[in-house]
Amino acid sequence: MDSKRAMMLKSSNYHFITEWHIQATPEEIYRILEDVDSLAKWWPSVYLDVKVLERGQKGGVGKVVELYTKGWLPYTLRWKFRVMNTIFPKGFALEAFGDLAGKGIWTFIPERSGTKVIYDWQIEVEKPLLKKLSFLLKPLFSMNHGWAMKKGLESLELELRRRKGEANVPLPPKPTFPHSFTNNRIL
Repeated sequence: MDSKRAMMLKSSNYHFITEWHIQATPEEIYRILEDVDSLAKWWPSVYLDVKVLERGQKGGVGKVVELYTKGWLPYTLRWKFRVMNTIFPKGFALEAFGDLAGKGIWTFIPERSGTKVIYDWQIEVEKPLLKKLSFLLKPLFSMNHGWAMKKGLESLELELRRRKGEANVPLPPKPTFPHSFTNNRIL
């Protein structure tokens, strides 16, 4: 069996493609997503803590970011990403390592009414207990990712409204339960 096929059969491997349609320009969306310093502020349901470890080159290539994240399931992940390439305002690619390992590609395509955003996320779970349970809980882990991305769209749309100066924009969705409760104790 070739290595690509073997990788596809591993239960701890995931491939998600998320598509959003947003009434904003690719430039506006790119600028918000590249601003990782504010990620935990506008997408707090998923990003509990974000630290830039290395700023990288002008344009962001080489930037290394440490993340503490969660979804609606009672576990948290500690992982990092490195920005591998950027093409402003069309998108950027990152490499993940830590509790998640793999690659993510954000693509922004102009449309008549805004932008089509595609996130192609190919990862392997490296967190030991989650990796071990992945064969059994893969559908739940996949639903957890879907929930996180749904909250991301909701949060991004609210952040766009805030950045455009709209008054009385609701706060973004909060985590499903306090992250101090999880703190990696359950899974």
